[in-house]
Amino acid sequence: MNETPTRVYAEIDLDAVRENVRALRERAPRAAVMAVVKADAYGHGALPCARAALDAGATWLGTATPEEALALRAAGIGGRIMCWLWTPGGPWREAVEADLDISVSGIWALEEVRAAARATGRTARIQLKADTGLGRNGCQPADWADLVGAAVAAQAEGTVVVTGVWSHFACADEPGHPSITLQLAAFRDMLAYAEKEGVEPEVRHIANSPATLTLPESHFDLVRCGLAVYGVSPAPELGTPEQLGLRPAMTLKASVALVKGVPAGHGVSYGHHYVTESDTRLALIPAGYADGVPRHASDRGPVLVGGTIRRAAGRVAMDQFVVDLDGDDRVRVGDEAVLFGDARRGEPTAEDWAQAAHTIAYEIVTRIGSRVPRVYRNG
Repeated sequence: MNETPTRVYAEIDLDAVRENVRALRERAPRAAVMAVVKADAYGHGALPCARAALDAGATWLGTATPEEALALRAAGIGGRIMCWLWTPGGPWREAVEADLDISVSGIWALEEVRAAARATGRTARIQLKADTGLGRNGCQPADWADLVGAAVAAQAEGTVVVTGVWSHFACADEPGHPSITLQLAAFRDMLAYAEKEGVEPEVRHIANSPATLTLPESHFDLVRCGLAVYGVSPAPELGTPEQLGLRPAMTLKASVALVKGVPAGHGVSYGHHYVTESDTRLALIPAGYADGVPRHASDRGPVLVGGTIRRAAGRVAMDQFVVDLDGDDRVRVGDEAVLFGDARRGEPTAEDWAQAAHTIAYEIVTRIGSRVPRVYRNG
């Protein structure tokens, strides 16, 4: 867009995305990097972030849904794109025609992708997902032999080629958690079985962002980096973005919409959960939970305004919330308010909002809604 919006907007620094990808490549020098751009690149914008990540040396892109992957193809993104969240009747044929790498966790999915391959006359690229302990998607060890056997048979008939074997950690963001070692052992066992049965994977991968940053023994051929690509720490226990060599790409900004004086004892916002203790001035921030500002951060969400970090005063409403200026008379209508950005600039962070809302930073950036324009810098 040509002009910066005035109500609220998310400023996305694509140079930060590039820097983060380069930093992650340095953390895993012997592995390729997959930049995960699912959920509109965690709220940052899938297409511009995909391009920036590829510019910086990522050689794979990852999405959850096939629709997300197909949208990248439709926009002209080439190269390797993997998608992993499938349901019966999904766009299998379109995915095969688009040369996507398709994750398969069960026999039903293998049968549907084989049918699509026959219909298109093309060989489908598939990756077998092992459930090594997360208990979510993926094939259980007890069913692994059946899935591997069926995949090898499908590969022999030419309908599929198995390009990868992969899994996902449950607790890589908790250093020292006993499940990490158990999952790595299970992955190695399931991988060894698949290779013994004739699978020759191009890539073997289990490392997500926290594992990329802290578990070099998990890097194998490919690391899948999501939140870290956008410069947000995957967990406070791992360190701040600065400590991890990352730079936040998103800064959420708004313009102060109103400043007014109120007397002591004045209720603020719905329910009057906040009441002014003395005569003061209030500033109205024109963003609310319809924009993705979490209501659970009412009375706690930090905002940098007038050079000082202040807290939301009272309930976050659908379109707006209030901060108490404590009598500060320097703040004016139209002044910039920063909800979160980079701590190195003295701004609150996505992690600060996560703690205020009792959630995780993943949710804070991803939930910023479509009503909030994205403004891209350094494209």
